Amino acid sequence: MLETKKVEVDLSSFHRLLHPKLVVLVTCINPLKDTTNIITLAWIMPISRHPPLLLLSMARKSYSHELIAGPKEFVVNIPTMDIVKETLFCGRRTGRIHDKFKETGLTPMPAKMIRPPIIEECVAHLECKLYQQILMGDHTVFVGEVLKAYVNEGFFPNSKFDLEKVKLIYHVGGDDFATLASKVVSLGLEKEEK
Repeated sequence: MLETKKVEVDLSSFHRLLHPKLVVLVTCINPLKDTTNIITLAWIMPISRHPPLLLLSMARKSYSHELIAGPKEFVVNIPTMDIVKETLFCGRRTGRIHDKFKETGLTPMPAKMIRPPIIEECVAHLECKLYQQILMGDHTVFVGEVLKAYVNEGFFPNSKFDLEKVKLIYHVGGDDFATLASKVVSLGLEKEEK
């Protein structure tokens, strides 16, 4: 086996070694102004099935940080490559100044259980109430309890996205995005009880 030379990565870019990461659009509200906001995030993951919990990490200086910490509810919307430009726009502009729904042409629709809207153009939605928040360095980790989860019909057979139909967005770094190839490798190794 050939020896591979390892090179140092600047610690300011350590997180890029964990990319590409699934991109989501999180919607939240400012109930005092009766406005909504959308933030683009790639730092998100499930952390529990029972109860259904996910975490997202968000810079404390962001406008959406205020809107989630206050009303304590948000929607995680799963976009596709069809709206990658709008997704980037929502990550590059602040909701303090911009009406991201209006400026992108994305469509707010009522959620089923909470006040923040879903984004109609997204393929799936997770309605969440704030379960816990933890300050971590320059970010806050928001833990959300998923109250409702739903997806466009025909896109999630057998509890897996149909990659022929759904081109999810993955953040590579900066303004670069990718999607998954539709080829799936299924190994069929038996699970062992832990």
